[in-house]
Amino acid sequence: MSEIAEIAGFLSHVHPYDSLSPEELNRVAGLFRRKTFAAGERIYRYGDPLEGLYVVEGGAVRITDTNGETVSHLGSRNSFGERGLSRGGLAATSAEAGEDTCVLILPAAEFRALGIAHPSFQRFFDRTRPTEPRKTDLNTSSVSTLMARNPVHCTPEDTVATASKRMRDRRISCLGVIENEKLVGILTHSDLVDRVMAEGLPYSQPVAKVMTENPITLASSAIGSDVLHVMLERKIGHLPVVDNGRFVGIVTQTDLTRFQAISSAALVQDVAAANTAEELAEVTARIPQLLVQLVAAGNRHEVVTRLITNIADACTRRLLALATEKLGPAPVPWLWLACGSQGRQEQTGVSDQDNCLFLHDDVTDADMPYFQELAKFVTDGLDVCGYIYCPGDMMATNPRWCQPVRVWREYFRGWIDKPDPMAQMLASVMYDLRPIGGDESLFEGLQKETLERSAANSIFVAHMASNALKHTPPLGLLRGIATIRSGEHKNHLDMKHNGVVPVVDLGRIYALQGKLTEVNTRARLEAAIDAHVVSETGGADLLAAYDLIANERLEHQAAQIKNGQAPDNFLSPSDLSDFQRSHLRDAFVVIRSMQSALGHGRAAPG
Repeated sequence: MSEIAEIAGFLSHVHPYDSLSPEELNRVAGLFRRKTFAAGERIYRYGDPLEGLYVVEGGAVRITDTNGETVSHLGSRNSFGERGLSRGGLAATSAEAGEDTCVLILPAAEFRALGIAHPSFQRFFDRTRPTEPRKTDLNTSSVSTLMARNPVHCTPEDTVATASKRMRDRRISCLGVIENEKLVGILTHSDLVDRVMAEGLPYSQPVAKVMTENPITLASSAIGSDVLHVMLERKIGHLPVVDNGRFVGIVTQTDLTRFQAISSAALVQDVAAANTAEELAEVTARIPQLLVQLVAAGNRHEVVTRLITNIADACTRRLLALATEKLGPAPVPWLWLACGSQGRQEQTGVSDQDNCLFLHDDVTDADMPYFQELAKFVTDGLDVCGYIYCPGDMMATNPRWCQPVRVWREYFRGWIDKPDPMAQMLASVMYDLRPIGGDESLFEGLQKETLERSAANSIFVAHMASNALKHTPPLGLLRGIATIRSGEHKNHLDMKHNGVVPVVDLGRIYALQGKLTEVNTRARLEAAIDAHVVSETGGADLLAAYDLIANERLEHQAAQIKNGQAPDNFLSPSDLSDFQRSHLRDAFVVIRSMQSALGHGRAAPG
């Protein structure tokens, strides 16, 4: 048998070459050349010009990062070198033979030509996520594409008559009210009807007397479903858009008529109408099917998890409203916050609850029973809705997590000044705080103050970084991927703790290093790139890896739900194609490389 025939026979069992016609396979096989390496021999070093794409025909290859840390072990049929080929042709890792090894090398020019000639080949080696979702609707549209730009406004001192004429002349239903370049209110047609005409008030009075003060706002980076959910839950028809304190646009119900997000919007609407935890549970029972629909529609993972988290937020706010109806007005201002996956807006089909209460510093011991009842009502209600009690008791029912703001400040200062393992764990959870309901002014300043204090304490950041490296991606000897060795989930991958969590941890550390206020993991990674906390290439690789793992996790959960199973995070590699295994392995390698860079005090591999 000729060498070309031998190579063709081998490649016929390797994806994506197995999709080629026999004639094309033989042609491609003739483009490869064999090369052997003795055990321990270097194949290439980081930064070397690559000869081409490598395929292990026999033996074993060890892949190391720029710090010499092993990130992957490869065996027969595994490819390597594609990342470097896509980044200027320079090696992004180092490779050496773990034993006597034979590799096949496809020259770089031929590798690129095959990608052009065969879309399946290109898809297999393309590690970036699609630039566009499979469909465009309200779920995936940015608020910036929905809002009316250059919004018309008035001042608080303008008369109602002046404002009304402005609305009539511009044929609009709402004005922003601006004072000292800050949005202080909005004036809508409903305000004019309900507060002026119906009450017979004079049109000479100032707008400040009848406007809606301190309106709810969103940033232009929000998605359309955020707008619709807020409108349905709060029963409002106008939503100002504010970026960095500047009034940049407004979205009305009319702006949304060309978009549809009926499933998620319907759930939020039903949540707003529920009067008991049991009624809320009937709504949240439909979340699994929503997840299936969203995944099937091709929505990106950050959109799916945002929509699912929006429902949890709405349930929490509805329970808070029901609790205050039952208990009466609170003795002092309070703020309910979520942490964990809800705080990061990353909930999937499997979620427990992590929450806490910030209380005004005027609170007294006599006031605490009220907040204990409030916390119990809400956490019990969330448990009924399927958001199970936190196994670690990170809930507002725990007196430790229901405290005045001054105590919360002391907590963060103590964790930062004395970073023992418990402090690191608590800080990791609490750095993902996001206000859900109540007086948000109680949180203002604390996040910035904490980030400044954290970033200034290099010992604390180092401890946090070390703690973040405890969750490692599942790389091992079996085709580059390691599975759980024993127990209920033996031979499975834990896509949460060994896939998503390592990236979440990295994003949190980057936020500390760069004093970044973003809480969502993907937003943190993007902000870290913009702030040069990580290199552009390293950050882009990590984003692509995170997207792939997070999407694979959601696909797995959606498949389980469709099969009548409860969703979980444990994926069997045997259920994956060669294509999926190859991409997952490369994603895990990227994460391991970024962890290694962090552990060695470098921003990121470049």
